Amino acid sequence: MESPPRVLFLGKAGDAHGSEALALLRRSGALVTAFHGDWGDELPDAARAWRGEWIVSYLSRWILPAELLARASEHAINFHPATPDYPGFGGINQALYRGVETFGATCHRMHPAVDSGPVLAVRRFPVYPHDGVASLLERTYDAQLQLFYEMFDRLQRGDPLPASAERWGGRVYTRRDLDDLSRIEPAMPADEVARRVRATSFGAFRPFVELGGFRFDLADAPGGAAQVSQPHEHDPPGGTSGVRG
Repeated sequence: MESPPRVLFLGKAGDAHGSEALALLRRSGALVTAFHGDWGDELPDAARAWRGEWIVSYLSRWILPAELLARASEHAINFHPATPDYPGFGGINQALYRGVETFGATCHRMHPAVDSGPVLAVRRFPVYPHDGVASLLERTYDAQLQLFYEMFDRLQRGDPLPASAERWGGRVYTRRDLDDLSRIEPAMPADEVARRVRATSFGAFRPFVELGGFRFDLADAPGGAAQVSQPHEHDPPGGTSGVRG
């Protein structure tokens, strides 16, 4: 009888979709070692010392060292909440800013450099004009979980994982890129302001203006959604409604 695979599962703290993926792995009989973390957390020593067959990184906040990746004798795969056009951080924000018509999630083999390993599969869906960060994030997480189910099914059957012809975009986005996208300059035209508001308004995170050494964050408009109105004749170019300190 073949021994069950030893699996290192690395996920995001408090993520419901990741919990479903982890539960499926455990129900399958795999010998799962799981760790969850948030931005800034150290990779646990027990994870660094792990050895087995599969590494599954699912919204993990950790960049894995090459020596750990080498200890996965069969597969080390990551599920990335964006299409290969947007490696790195804040892909959803960049996609909304650019007004894309489709978005999705990616599964790829892991290399030591962030989002650089061969792409295995991409699951896409349409982006609607009324989408914001919250709605697009929800559908991205749903697509990512479906992609996990597809890969898990192949692994369970012992089938080879797919190989996609898609390649990563040339630029790896960073947190600084998202901070820059969130910044609104007073001289920006109204359509540029609207694009930035759409792309960076999510929960407590808001686009902002810096004036006179003070930072002013965009407030929610009535109904809970951040909005931008066209400037009146007496407003400066790129004026926004609902900006507060």
